[in-house]
Amino acid sequence: MQQYTVLGQRLPKVDGLERVTGKAAYGADVSLPGMLHGKILRSPHPHARIRRIDYSKALRLSGVVAVITAGDLVRRAEPPKEDGHAPQEGTYDPGHEEEHATDRPNAANSVFARDKALWAGQPVAAVAATSPHIAEEALELIQVDYEVLPPVLDAEGAMKPGAPLLHSNLFTETLGQKSREPSNIATHIQLGRGDVQKGFQESDVIIEDTYRTRMVHQGYIETRATLAKVEPDSRITVWSSSQGSFRIQEQLSETLQVPLSMVKVIPTEIGGGFGSKTQGILEPMAALLAQKTGRPVKMVMGRDEEFKAGRPGAPSVIHLRMGATKEGKIVAAQLNVIMDGGAFPGGPIAAATSVGLGHYNIPNLDVDGYDVVTNKPPVGAYRAPGAPQAAFAVESHIDRLAQALGMDPLEFRLKNVAEEGHRLPTDVALPRVGFRETLEIVKNHPAWKTPIPAGSFRARGVACGMWIGGIQPNSATLKLNSDGTLGLVVGAVDLTGTRTAFVQMVAEEFGVAPMEVSVSILDTESAPYASVSAGSKTTNTMSIAIKRACDELKKQLLKRASAQLDLPEDQVEYRPYRVQAKGAPERTVGLQEMGRASISTGGGPIVATGIVTRVRQAPSFSANVVDVEVDPETGKVTLLNYTAFQDCGFAVNPTQVEGQMQGGASQGIGWALTEEYVFDNGVMRNPTWLDYRMPTALDLPLINTQLVEVPNPENPYGIRGVGEVPIVPPMAAIANAIARATGERLTELPMSPEKVLFSLKNSANPKA
Repeated sequence: MQQYTVLGQRLPKVDGLERVTGKAAYGADVSLPGMLHGKILRSPHPHARIRRIDYSKALRLSGVVAVITAGDLVRRAEPPKEDGHAPQEGTYDPGHEEEHATDRPNAANSVFARDKALWAGQPVAAVAATSPHIAEEALELIQVDYEVLPPVLDAEGAMKPGAPLLHSNLFTETLGQKSREPSNIATHIQLGRGDVQKGFQESDVIIEDTYRTRMVHQGYIETRATLAKVEPDSRITVWSSSQGSFRIQEQLSETLQVPLSMVKVIPTEIGGGFGSKTQGILEPMAALLAQKTGRPVKMVMGRDEEFKAGRPGAPSVIHLRMGATKEGKIVAAQLNVIMDGGAFPGGPIAAATSVGLGHYNIPNLDVDGYDVVTNKPPVGAYRAPGAPQAAFAVESHIDRLAQALGMDPLEFRLKNVAEEGHRLPTDVALPRVGFRETLEIVKNHPAWKTPIPAGSFRARGVACGMWIGGIQPNSATLKLNSDGTLGLVVGAVDLTGTRTAFVQMVAEEFGVAPMEVSVSILDTESAPYASVSAGSKTTNTMSIAIKRACDELKKQLLKRASAQLDLPEDQVEYRPYRVQAKGAPERTVGLQEMGRASISTGGGPIVATGIVTRVRQAPSFSANVVDVEVDPETGKVTLLNYTAFQDCGFAVNPTQVEGQMQGGASQGIGWALTEEYVFDNGVMRNPTWLDYRMPTALDLPLINTQLVEVPNPENPYGIRGVGEVPIVPPMAAIANAIARATGERLTELPMSPEKVLFSLKNSANPKA
């Protein structure tokens, strides 16, 4: 691999000082003179028809400036009221509008409940008042007439004939066709290859089981926050704590029915998102309130609101049948994945079906996936959405097959590893990947080779996973400043420390010190286009755009310098801080000199833009090894050692990559052992950190990391995405370790002490 000076170094975060000193401005830190405060009234019922909303009393409360409901949203085809007139100010009569809708239900644009509330926590109305306390008091004065309907609380039940329908206009989409009758199944994906039945006939061992995962929260520290104002010319400016300013701009344009040119989104710092903040929740409401009041409106969600309406990770039911020969080759697999998308379509079924089995070379496959709606909060992305759920089932099954065949679980995986040219279930061929190299490093690592400490309920588990990687377009603008320093302008939100990586790239390309490069993340009017910071693609795709901008800027420098040196362009070359004549390094023009000249002579500013459209995906792979001890008296699982291995292609900043690996493993550990949404008749009962049970530092071991670098051939530096695959293996790795420690296989998350203890007490063959 090419040797670099700045790339690959452990450079401190360029924004670290601002964050730790409190100077960084997050969403809740932004304020404007004359600002109002917005609060949301939410449905207490998981499924209820809204007959009427009366907010006249709230409007009469001193300090309340406006109340909005679904009636304030522009609709493409607003159904007429029965009497031909709009309701009077202070009330909202939905008139069963959902029955008239023809467009497919979309959580991103369903700001308020219209004719029905579809989950306990769905926004029904919002208030703008002179203080947050008055706004909250006003919520108590809003009267909503509900007709409570039977809720649909699990995806399997929602799929049954006769189940109550959430949406009268939702039709199952499968193989490019739509069903004739409405359904709770939004999408049915079917993938396959080979002859599955023949494969099972050739199998010496077949294992079949069902695995279940629960709804979980991403656990970001910062709750959602936004501020909106409307200019005198009706232009809308929104400060947004989101993962993508341009996506929020597009969402506001569509929701408010205004051109993109009328919407400006300014990104604030973001205190975590993990995929959930790729779509706006508060932004449309704040903008509507600002339009109605003519004043800036600020909205900040509380922690309980985040749990109840913050786009959590999807629960799943996964049925898997897999067969292997006595030589250890997997020859057939049937995978049936049901993703619970919550109240709107959007469960991560595409990723679960494409990557769940994608890291193994299996000749005969039959994959079915269902995105199903239920009366729960609509789900969002959560770090490799769909892959952790699928990996829990697949990697648990892989371990069980290895045990049944009497094979080492790592050797069994190596016999079936997917490599370049092998095809995913979607029939997409893998490019060069580093899964085999990763497993070979695990095989020879002390985390795998060192004997497990003595103890009757101690064991070691291993699991793997993959993520395909995002490829959406990005762009960057680079300029030479008058003092010879360099300024990079991007629109990509810095979710994981990407600014630092961008500084390293520019500094490396020009051979300058990192402190001589600045990175600015600007608003949608000022920055070049950027897709959302998600999908493990920001550093990968932006590095291509930045490299192209650097190359273009160098071309301009060579052209300017050749004229000044009176030489043909092919006779000059770039060197750190200067352009010099080939073979005559004493003839040189420095960056500072060219920077000054660019604003004082006819040449003009030196600015370059780099653009990347679609590139080939760069799959990344991860393996986790964990040692556990299970207390047979309480069922408590203690993690003794934990090591995460990952192919990152090339680590631009190893410290930041290791942080991503440790963070993903920590979240996976919580998902495995303690975290879950607890519902009582569709109402979440644990919407606090105390009751939700996210693990703290006291619950976690030191998470060791091992970087593997198999370059991505599509990237100029070999970079692969690193942010998402770390969360894929932990659940199965821990499940496999528990199974080997106790002899009991748990197939449902979380594997809480109660579940472990119940399994031990009811075991037909308890471990001695």
